[in-house]
Amino acid sequence: MLTSLQNSLVKQIRKLNSTKERHNQNLLLLEGTHLLEEACNVNYPLVTLCYTPKWQEAHLELWKKASQICSRMAVVSEEVLSAVATTVHPDGVVATAKRNHLVREIPFSGLLLALETVQDPGNLGTIIRTATAADASGLWLSKGSVDLDNPKVMRATAGQWFKLPMAVSEDLKDTINLGKKAGMQIVATLPGATQTYWEVDWRRPSLILLGNEGAGLSEELAVMADIQVNIPLSQGVESLNVAIASALLLYEAMRQKKFAQ
Repeated sequence: MLTSLQNSLVKQIRKLNSTKERHNQNLLLLEGTHLLEEACNVNYPLVTLCYTPKWQEAHLELWKKASQICSRMAVVSEEVLSAVATTVHPDGVVATAKRNHLVREIPFSGLLLALETVQDPGNLGTIIRTATAADASGLWLSKGSVDLDNPKVMRATAGQWFKLPMAVSEDLKDTINLGKKAGMQIVATLPGATQTYWEVDWRRPSLILLGNEGAGLSEELAVMADIQVNIPLSQGVESLNVAIASALLLYEAMRQKKFAQ
């Protein structure tokens, strides 16, 4: 059992709390039973699994499943587990995995999201969770946004992180143009738009553009949209949280598709 916080493996994993170190080590951090279950469900290859004896005893079947896709297993003390986790009350297990498995092929079809410089990990995680629930085809994230594999992002997805095709776009303008060439309609949410989001024909292949929490969508991306829509708000309300806005559009698209059937 690992009990020392000075152990080299413990030090290595603790560094993964930093974005820079996750990139340097090419590793991401999976915290908690739920995320581990979802990783195992899709056979996402693990590098290291750290767990307490109490956790192993309570989750023997999951432990066996994880051991089949993991390179290294380590029993650790409660103190060590708390030290490598980013949560205040970890539930007894932390794993690492390669970041290069993050990039997944995203088809330019169905319903896609393109997010520009989203900064809040809770927002991004909620958007990923909602997009998966609403049967979106994938998600593009601009450079300069919060990391897709930020531990807080992953926790906020409630395990859905492994199910949605996602990638970081080197240039969202190029990504949008690829969507256009594939025949997708480009929809941007803008406060000054005259058309409401429920007036869009969401049965068509669509790429939704959503902007930063504070500044919104940049002008250079907004002008690329085929359709600009607003979300009606009561007087005195300036805007909605970006995760809420994405949910409204995604579920209107789902409603129209279900109704069309």
